[in-house]
Amino acid sequence: MIDAHTAGRVSGLAAASARDLTARAAAHPDLFPARPFDATLFTAVSLANAFGSPDATVAELRVANRLSLWIFAVDWLIDHRATELAEVDTIVEECLSGVPKSPLTAFLGEIRDEVADTQGLFEAELARMLHAMRREFAWKAAGELPTLEVYLGNAANFGSTFVNVAHWTRNGVAGVADLLPASDEVQKVLRLLNDLATHHRDVSWGDLNALMLGPTPDEVRARVESLVGAARKLIGDGPQAGYLGRQIGYSSGFYGVADYWGSR
Repeated sequence: MIDAHTAGRVSGLAAASARDLTARAAAHPDLFPARPFDATLFTAVSLANAFGSPDATVAELRVANRLSLWIFAVDWLIDHRATELAEVDTIVEECLSGVPKSPLTAFLGEIRDEVADTQGLFEAELARMLHAMRREFAWKAAGELPTLEVYLGNAANFGSTFVNVAHWTRNGVAGVADLLPASDEVQKVLRLLNDLATHHRDVSWGDLNALMLGPTPDEVRARVESLVGAARKLIGDGPQAGYLGRQIGYSSGFYGVADYWGSR
């Protein structure tokens, strides 16, 4: 249980962080149209990251918040603005080039500079996420639905491990590479929790969703339970156990009530 003081501090972190995200969106208006990037999205992103790191400062949460928002932008461009695979390839290539050629890559450059990664983990996870997004677009373009196992194997498109890597690197956490297996297992859990909550929206928006691949909602929930068990074994009692465990707990509660996206 969270005491009132901790809940208040988390809310304060989220409020300050949401103002920062609002300012960054205003600085890149072409990247963040008011629909679907409404004020609630900024608040929801900030709350998620504040709850994950309730003892952090606003500055320590800045990269996680800004990168989370950036991922929503690239997801919007790939899933809902691109009409051909060639357009997706251009987005991927520009993001990986490190050269700010567009509002998307300019904002990414701001985040990249603050992370100041010297080990290459940021770039590796960026590439993994973008290629996973491209793979999903290719599945939809070809009208070829993957199996649930293949779909979960592509969960890097969700982006939570990328955010974790950037957050940990920016804040000097040791042994980030060793944390990736546990983070990836949590990422699969979050992917399915999201899908259970957003199936109706995904159908109307033309997104891919685990429930479109054959399993029933109960079967997906059972798979979530199995993945949570596997994730907890990988998390163990390590230094980031609380952080990763809170991601599961927060998302299981949040997705039972709301979604991040605003209306189109």
